Amino acid sequence: MPMSFNLNVIEEFRANGGRVTGPFEGGNLLLLTTTGARSGRPHTVPLGYVRDHGLLLVVASAAGAPEHPQWYRNLLTHPVVRVELGTGTFDAIAVPAEGARRERLFAAVVRAAPGYGDYQTYTERELPVVVLERPAAPPGQPLEVRSLADKLLETHGWLRAQLRDVRREARSHTPGRPAGLGLQLRQHCLAFCAGLTHHHTGEDSAIFPALARSHPELAGVLDRLGAQHREIGRITEELVALLAAVEITEPDRLLLELDRMSAELEAHLDHEEEALLPALAGIPFPPARPAADTR
Repeated sequence: MPMSFNLNVIEEFRANGGRVTGPFEGGNLLLLTTTGARSGRPHTVPLGYVRDHGLLLVVASAAGAPEHPQWYRNLLTHPVVRVELGTGTFDAIAVPAEGARRERLFAAVVRAAPGYGDYQTYTERELPVVVLERPAAPPGQPLEVRSLADKLLETHGWLRAQLRDVRREARSHTPGRPAGLGLQLRQHCLAFCAGLTHHHTGEDSAIFPALARSHPELAGVLDRLGAQHREIGRITEELVALLAAVEITEPDRLLLELDRMSAELEAHLDHEEEALLPALAGIPFPPARPAADTR
């Protein structure tokens, strides 16, 4: 679709709580924001969607064009996407379906929206069916985030849950399948690595320097935590490199790296919580806005 047409649809969608006129009027429409595979910039497109047994599905049809659309290539590099649906907005992990699951889901899509079947006849490429997974909140996290300590526990709970899921998936893919690790495992691994890197970058650039100023007695602890960040970062880079060659990666090596990261990360999170939660409990989250100057 022309960019100007997409921009008009996006503006109308956001201005009218997800309702639009024109060719999409009355249809199931969402906005998907991906991160550019090369540019790193956000890229938003309007897409039709289908629900099937609780799954939220989009198809990289490009109206039957010979090449995958850019938004699909983006999510293969950056699986964490932003979804706008009606008046709601949430983050999701974009996971292309494979094999028999893809066939079943594509059949469900065509039953709901037969035009996708027509698009498939226009091209030799297999149209990808992408599941937009909204990660469930891990058990035991704070019901309401009121302080930076609550936010830290919420983030740590997400990281622990994601790593457990990734390790479980890795083990389920390995028996008798030396090269069949799958897109699902790859996407979840990349999403976890991106979330972990984002969390540590935020701590290193903002939270730790602020704590060092307000709690100088924590200087040694913060230095040790920063060193742990760097070590975990090296493991993360090695894991991402393995995922880039996922079809030739030995499953045992991937599991070894996941186990190494898990041990390092669990020890780090436990240490961080023990050392920092008392100091963070007194810092409100989100931070209060500074009062307006009325002079």
